[in-house]
Amino acid sequence: MKKEKPLKKQTAPTDASSVEQPCENVCTDSQQTAQQPVEALVNVWEEKYNELNDRYVRLMAEYDNYRKRTVKEKADLILSGGERVLVNLLPVVDNFERALETMKTASDVPAISQGVELIYQQLFAVLKQMGVVPMNTEQQPLDTDLHEAIATIPAPNENLRGQIIDCTQKGYLLNNKVIRHAKVVVGE
Repeated sequence: MKKEKPLKKQTAPTDASSVEQPCENVCTDSQQTAQQPVEALVNVWEEKYNELNDRYVRLMAEYDNYRKRTVKEKADLILSGGERVLVNLLPVVDNFERALETMKTASDVPAISQGVELIYQQLFAVLKQMGVVPMNTEQQPLDTDLHEAIATIPAPNENLRGQIIDCTQKGYLLNNKVIRHAKVVVGE
């Protein structure tokens, strides 16, 4: 058997800079390659964040403008809501003024009476056009949702018990909603 030569011992370099340099190069290279994708991701997410934040700010501003606009429109509607009714009533007022002026000099009472009746019909037509209709109360049963009983009297016959006998003030409905209850006398 052959004798093997002992291997030379390899000693580590004693120079610290030579040892650190290869490690530093390796570390910085790997750090740089790792930082590049991270920086790219950060830039992408930062752009996405800025885009979403901008959309959010614009959306909130748009909503705030919408809210202000609707509040203003609602206030305008409340202030001028009755304008349509008043505009429709102005011709009736004009006719009443003409009738009052005619009454001062006219001696024909039936003609004046007929003129006032026409003005009443004109007023009622305007109310009907707006959705206002009178309630029918003749010989109807008392309904407290529609009628206000102001008095009770003995019923002339058994059929009129709980029925409306007389209406002292008409009730009115606006689009099937009570705007004034009818004041009635009920038989008991």
